[in-house]
Amino acid sequence: MSQTKYYILTLFLLFSCVIIAQNNDIEDPEVLKLRIDNTIIQSDFDVKRGDYFNAKENLEEALILAQKIEDKKSQGIIYAKIGELQFTINEFDKSLVSLIKATEIQRDIDDKVNLATTYSLNGMLHAGRQEYKDALEYLKSAKQLFEENNLDAKIPEVTLNQGKVYLKLADYKTAKSFFEKTIVLAKKNNQTHILSKALIYNSKTLVKLGNTEQGITSALEGLEVAQSNKQIDNIDDAYLTLSDIYKNNGDFKQAHNYLQKHAKITDSILTVERANLSPTGQTDYIEAFNAAEFKKLKEQVAIQESDSNLAKITTILSIALITILSLLTLSLYKNNNIRLKSNNMLQEKNDDLIEAMKRAELASKTKANFLSTVTHELRTPLYAVTGLTNMLLEEEPSENQIPHLKSLKFSGDYLLTFINDILQINKIEANKVELDPVLFNLKTKVENVCSALNNSALDNNTKMHYNFQADLPETFIGDNLKISQILINLIGNSIKFTKDGDIWVRVYSINNTGNDHTLRFEIEDNGIGISKEKQDNMFESFSQGSIQINRKYGGTGLGLSIVKGLIEILKGKIYLKSELGKGTTFFFEIPLTYAPETVKIEKEDYSKNIKKLDISNIKILIVEDNKINQMITKKILNKMNLQCDIVDNGEAAVEKVKENNYNVVLMDIHMPGISGLEATKIIRTFDKELTIFALTAVTLEDKMHEFDEAGFDDIISKPFKQEDFEKKLYEVLAANQNSTASY
Repeated sequence: MSQTKYYILTLFLLFSCVIIAQNNDIEDPEVLKLRIDNTIIQSDFDVKRGDYFNAKENLEEALILAQKIEDKKSQGIIYAKIGELQFTINEFDKSLVSLIKATEIQRDIDDKVNLATTYSLNGMLHAGRQEYKDALEYLKSAKQLFEENNLDAKIPEVTLNQGKVYLKLADYKTAKSFFEKTIVLAKKNNQTHILSKALIYNSKTLVKLGNTEQGITSALEGLEVAQSNKQIDNIDDAYLTLSDIYKNNGDFKQAHNYLQKHAKITDSILTVERANLSPTGQTDYIEAFNAAEFKKLKEQVAIQESDSNLAKITTILSIALITILSLLTLSLYKNNNIRLKSNNMLQEKNDDLIEAMKRAELASKTKANFLSTVTHELRTPLYAVTGLTNMLLEEEPSENQIPHLKSLKFSGDYLLTFINDILQINKIEANKVELDPVLFNLKTKVENVCSALNNSALDNNTKMHYNFQADLPETFIGDNLKISQILINLIGNSIKFTKDGDIWVRVYSINNTGNDHTLRFEIEDNGIGISKEKQDNMFESFSQGSIQINRKYGGTGLGLSIVKGLIEILKGKIYLKSELGKGTTFFFEIPLTYAPETVKIEKEDYSKNIKKLDISNIKILIVEDNKINQMITKKILNKMNLQCDIVDNGEAAVEKVKENNYNVVLMDIHMPGISGLEATKIIRTFDKELTIFALTAVTLEDKMHEFDEAGFDDIISKPFKQEDFEKKLYEVLAANQNSTASY
């Protein structure tokens, strides 16, 4: 090979290597997108640690990458996060510029979801600059976009900030309404940080409105939530708020106590803030940045010097370099193929995960909608069954009709219990069951449960034995209704599976510290028992010992699942010990606090109380499309000497309210034409004072906010307990009569 050909080949190989090297520098856009996402995540982590300046560096790096691949969506998100960061470190003017850039990009690409977040940040920024009108406009726009895109979890923070702005404007009533709405939404979405902050700000508003006691209660509740979730900033805010309230109320001892706590916790917060937000901290950051830049320059100088030295030996290494690069060409080609395949696999897995998440969310929504539909469709006819049965039993039926009516009533009650069990399981799984602790006599409570179930036991020729520890206190503070429900389920279960035998109910303390006791409840029977292989599944929904047991003894299989859920809510544990053919023992342990006395509440007959009122001019409107339900509700009201009008759709209800002065409206929800919700919204546009009850079969808690927003005063679920219905009616009519008398 001639020397000329050698040089031509050498130049060709070098040119090829340069092209390959340049192509290798062009990174895959998908890989860059992953780097952008990871860098944004790292910046969020830095913000949580208080390392604001490192977070800013990460965001600027992510912005360069996003601009490189022309990823407009990521650019908008990054500008918004930079603006939020600048707002945090009090660089308001810079923050406004960044947020304007984010808004322009997101509007241009119609990214409404992230635009809503940017609007929310704009609202906070303008509020910080005391530009309250602009702040409210941005927050309103953010809330509207979140609602349009079904991002309910984002709304509580917006309503909280709206409340803060109205508090600054001294519009305390409006602020209070926004804080109360935030509390409801934060509880629904389990957002404890927002819930705590809303309770604290609500307390400030209540004090401004003259409700000092309610303000203290709200602040203490917010403090409890913050402490339970270790929210240092909210704990500090709650201490300062309580100190101010007690100071203004003249309780200087309590004010000083909370002020000391505030000062102690503020020291630890300021230690971090001084490092990150103070002028010294910013100076340290600038010095560190300059040092880093100087280090980079030194490295560049060193590289240039190194390049100069390498140039002297380039000739010696050129032949070896060409050989190595030739071999690397094939290796780079193979590695590139492997990388592409790996990226494709990662993308496919990511798509699969997104699809699985969508299916899970759809399944959850489908389940909730199914329960809502089934509940309504079952409760509506059940209202007619139970109502008509009670009416027939009260109208002196013949002796041969009484057993049939009682059987019909039993069937209706059983179906209602089954529906309630399904709903309670759903509430327990969704963590929507709340505790209602009261002062009660535990010994009397258990005795009453045993007494109520004793007839059922005697029907099976079974004796019940009750043993309450002799030296154990009788009165405690706890949720007695849930304890009763647990005992009824467990004792009823023992009665069902024990014939010609005995059941023992024991209550005793296994541990106590002062007034705090850990109590053990034992329910033992010598019935049919449970096999070992079936015991592990006994607390699952719709689970019984076997199909044969289900057919012979009946039941839904939900009782033990409800029991376990309730005991866990009471912070207790349940155990099972059983042997087939010899009997079963259920024992559960729960914590209870001893209290020295009980409060006796006498049951009132609200039906008689209503008749004692001056009800001659009382007018009630029933809005119900089901003819049978119309008749039942009307007869219940007529028995209390109350007169009523009836319409069967929402449009007619609106016209009736316009033409007449009604005291109460009983509004069904699902009707032809406009619904009860829409009808109530229309009525509220011209009558804010009229009492409107939602008389409905819908009972799922996640629907309650819709009733509240529509303007209902209360909700009465069908089929209702008559005494509950009478009580709510009496309270409204008595209040109306008292206000009329005072006037």
